Formats: sequence, structure tokens, C-alpha cells
Amino acid sequence: MSEPQGSQDSTRPLPAVEQTTGTATLDQSASAAEYDAPPVLDGEDGGNGRFWSARRVPAAIVAVLLLALAGLFLYDVVAVRADQSAMRWRSELAGQLAERPLDDTWVLVGAGVAVALGLWLIVLAATPGLRSLLTMRRPHPEVRAALDREAAALVLRDRAMEIAGVQSVKVRAGRRHADVRAVAHFRDLDDVRADLDAVLADAIRGLGLARPPALAVHVRRPGKKG
Repeated sequence: MSEPQGSQDSTRPLPAVEQTTGTATLDQSASAAEYDAPPVLDGEDGGNGRFWSARRVPAAIVAVLLLALAGLFLYDVVAVRADQSAMRWRSELAGQLAERPLDDTWVLVGAGVAVALGLWLIVLAATPGLRSLLTMRRPHPEVRAALDREAAALVLRDRAMEIAGVQSVKVRAGRRHADVRAVAHFRDLDDVRADLDAVLADAIRGLGLARPPALAVHVRRPGKKG
């Protein structure tokens, strides 16, 4: 009878990497590799873009500020038309703007603040936001769906924990990359990594994302205690 393959793998030497943390030195075995995203099947892409945020809070703040400022100026103009004196703050503001040169510090500070706020509003208007949502494929034109990044990371973590030898897993799922860091307390690291590669590639395909992220898998031994 031939000896099982598993017994041969158990005698394979493990690569050792010395990792220094502070004043303590830990001898750990580590393995890491990057993998391209699994290919998308024909007709599954859908050409979906990201979901756009409604930007309700910034829009409400800008609307309230503009309404208050317009109402204040309108009240002052009406008061002047009614032969009453203008508000003191508006007279002082007009005088300061007429007297101060353009290179004055406060003029430059005010202009910088106005430019920063304007750029902020332009960025909010030109970017979709909702970075925590991963767009899913759109098999039907009437339906759009998205998956939360934390939910995607949880799915990948659960699938990774099913691999024999995996002790713990940390997953960060982004729009372009899925970073998986696993700790394996037995089995050869290359074998564990190969299993994680196959299982997680299938899991990413099963998520149904319009743009499957590239997969990066890192496997190491647990650190020595004491």
C-alpha cells in the first residue's frame, strides 16, 4: 500500500521568516501571494456604475445657510427702501471690503475658505459616494442591487474558515481588492494558500459583483507565546 499524500506533506520543511516586533523577536513561517480577479462570464458584467449618494445632509446645510443669508439681506434691503438705516454689520462689512487691499491677510483667508467650500461642493456633486456599497451584476434592467463591503468580507471570512488548518482569518473587502490574512496552525502553508485561493475565488464569483475585486491571500503561522 502506498503511503497517503498527507503524511508526505507533513514532513515538508516550512519556510521561516524572522519578524521583529519592538524588542521581541518571533520566528514565524509566512506565505503570501497575489491573485488576479476571477474572469467574468459572458453577459454577466452588465456595465453597472456605482450607486450615487443623495447627499441630503450637505444639501440641507447649504440650503439653510443660503436661505438665512438671502432672508437677512432681503430684510436689510427692504428696511433701507423704507427709509430706515441699514444694519450696522452690513455697513461695516461694506466699509471693510472697500478699504482693505486684496493682499490683506483676512481677505486672503476669506477667499481661501470660500474656495475650499466651493471645491468641497464640486467634489460632492461630481462623485457618487456610498463607498461601502459594492455594485452587483444586473441580470434584469429593472433591478439594481449592491452588497455592503462588510457583508462581503464576512462571506469570504466564513468560506476561508472552512479550510482545514485555518485558525483565524481577517478580511478587508474593497472595490478593487480583497485582502485576506489567515493564520494556519497546521498543514503546509502552500497547501493552505492554494485551498484558500480556489475557495475564495469561487466565493468572489458567487457574490455576483459587477466588478469582482482582485484577491490577495497571506498565510502565516501563529506567533510564539511568551
